[in-house]
Amino acid sequence: MKKIINKPEDVVKEMLDGLTFTYDGLVKKLPEGEIIVRKTAKSGKVGLVSGGGSGHEPSHAGFVGDGMLSAAVCGAVFTSPTPDQIYEAIKAADEGAGVMLIIKNYSGDVMNFEMAKEMAEMEDIRVEEIIVDDDIAVENSLYTQGRRGVAGTVLVHKILGSLARAGATLEEIKQTANQLVKNIKTIGVALSAATVPEVGKPGFELSDNELEYGVGIHSEPGYRLEAMKPSKELAHELVYKLKEEFNFMPGEKYGVLVNGMGATPLMEQFIFTNDVAQLLAVEKIDLVFKKVGNYMTSIDMAGLSLTLIKLEDENWLTALNEPVKTIAW
Repeated sequence: MKKIINKPEDVVKEMLDGLTFTYDGLVKKLPEGEIIVRKTAKSGKVGLVSGGGSGHEPSHAGFVGDGMLSAAVCGAVFTSPTPDQIYEAIKAADEGAGVMLIIKNYSGDVMNFEMAKEMAEMEDIRVEEIIVDDDIAVENSLYTQGRRGVAGTVLVHKILGSLARAGATLEEIKQTANQLVKNIKTIGVALSAATVPEVGKPGFELSDNELEYGVGIHSEPGYRLEAMKPSKELAHELVYKLKEEFNFMPGEKYGVLVNGMGATPLMEQFIFTNDVAQLLAVEKIDLVFKKVGNYMTSIDMAGLSLTLIKLEDENWLTALNEPVKTIAW
């Protein structure tokens, strides 16, 4: 294992120290734990909290700021943060109008965020939650009951963040969230596995000529292993898996997010995006929002994921295009 780190057990703390030093105008770290909060003035609006295990940077700390998250809770690498950490984040995010929790669908995250929700409610903080389960690759995985939460979570941050900034109530944000997650689907492909610093070796092995469809962001198994393919064939596989879920109709408006998993150059991400665009043009899909880059990574995994959001509400497109002040959007 070759990584630019000091002690593996100090990776998360030192990463966040570096992050808050670099972006000290936007965010700060709470003394109670590995919790990143925005520096914006309190405005009496709904707060948004997300988080999970580290190793997915810039998620989720990179989306803390004006117009997106109020706070992000950073667990150990690929490990859920504790209920106490999440509770402190909820308290920091609460401005009197309640707090919305955005939770990726992993058993540890769901359990710990819901425990923290109960703790906050005992202190008369109103809390709602949405569980994001956008990964269509497999129905159940090593850490999940049902589908996993992956890169589509970032689009949830953006749209709900817009609502919160505009002054929507907690109930209105919850109602939108319930509809939104049904319209976001993701599927990925891996060329190599992530190496967790404290483990020191890749989570799985692929030969130089192999890829795996549907691998999760913690190196969970996917649904098919096969020989390496050109980008056009990878795009075809992923697009038509998504087509089965959405049942495309000509003229429908969609947004696309091509997300690098950590070790895939932007050159390759843009080639893949071009192939996706050509396939969706054949389907007569109107791509009105596009984003490409590293947003929900898996440390140093090579590969990418493809997210589509069906924009059945025109306000979602407006929200996606609104400017925000965050590290990573």
